Amino acid sequence: MEALTFSLSLSEIPCDCSFRNNSGTTLSLEASGTQLTVSVYYDYSTAPLCLRAAVSVGDRVLLTILPYRIELSVNGKTEDEEWPVGSLLFSQDDSLSPEMSVSVERKEYVTGPEPDVLGTFRGAEGWKPAENVFVGDCMPYVHQGKYHVLYLKDRHHHRSKWGLGAHQWEHISTSDFENWSVHPMAVPITDPLEGSICTGSWICSPEKEYLFYTVRRGGDIPAPIRRSVSSDGYHFEKDEDFGFILPERYRRFSARDPKVFSGADGFYHMFVTTSDPKLDRGCLAHLVSTDLDHWNDTEEPIFFDDIPDEPECSDYICYGGFYYLIYSQRGTRYRFSDKPFSDFREPKDPIIPCASVPKGAVWDNRIVFAGFLSDGGYAGTMTFRSAVADENGELRFLPKEQGERR
Repeated sequence: MEALTFSLSLSEIPCDCSFRNNSGTTLSLEASGTQLTVSVYYDYSTAPLCLRAAVSVGDRVLLTILPYRIELSVNGKTEDEEWPVGSLLFSQDDSLSPEMSVSVERKEYVTGPEPDVLGTFRGAEGWKPAENVFVGDCMPYVHQGKYHVLYLKDRHHHRSKWGLGAHQWEHISTSDFENWSVHPMAVPITDPLEGSICTGSWICSPEKEYLFYTVRRGGDIPAPIRRSVSSDGYHFEKDEDFGFILPERYRRFSARDPKVFSGADGFYHMFVTTSDPKLDRGCLAHLVSTDLDHWNDTEEPIFFDDIPDEPECSDYICYGGFYYLIYSQRGTRYRFSDKPFSDFREPKDPIIPCASVPKGAVWDNRIVFAGFLSDGGYAGTMTFRSAVADENGELRFLPKEQGERR
């Protein structure tokens, strides 16, 4: 894939330069104090995409522009990213003012195969992947003796890509909650029309591993339900032949967060966050499938609220003979039943006390929830909380100091 690159060595600070054509400024670089700000203009919005990094005199700066991603590196280290949509206004015929030694060229952008494990770290409680990279919604999944966490990688606290979020799925795992492995990115943005890869779920069939999610497009454009597929659980590829939108009876542009699981009835089930526009009530649509490929709507949503707020990031857990339906709405709440798809009742205390948007997986005879603690806006650091069920099925949350180790 071809990339447009801008490279310069900062010989002095402060300094600024801009590329211009008949339509105005198309790209600018400004260094002041200890910060470099790069502004890149597209026809999607009059506001530029801005990338920032700490810099000093003598630093080597590289700006790489791909059709779906912009990367700002300083001395070989990625310091900031953005994700465009629309057409780049810059042309190599643009004039540079004032004259500076900025090298602009087109060259091939090549990435190679990645190993299963990219790195390791200790302790994920309070963890985030980098100084200016944050943990968003978490999606835990237990598979082959490991507790995996897929999470939304966040920069700029949901303000990337003109507020669409530009979230992507990252992947870590552990077998003891002390030592963690970092795996290749599970679902990256690879198309400018992908505003954000929204929260979803992981499910295994006998042959393959599937990640289901919706893609935010912005405005009133229906959000399609998509999936990525893997044969080893570490390297996923987007299934370009799969995708569908919810039936017209739902508010389709707000569809998100598909929870997919295998039911005891032999069917696959999917719950999707949306609402009924005629009734102006939030709900969780309920779809069923025999093969994970073809999905049919059921007569009624699995959950209908009496308010317009949509129940987000649903989860469904079978544990201790009970079925737990979980969703985020004025805090993350749960209902439970001794039947798989009916008679859900609210406990005395329905709130799951695991910071923001927790989802859970059964690990070592308890449910371990993973969520995030906000750090200056949407997204922040990862956090966990364990729960067991009492004889009535209500969840009892274990003291935080007990930890989540096996």
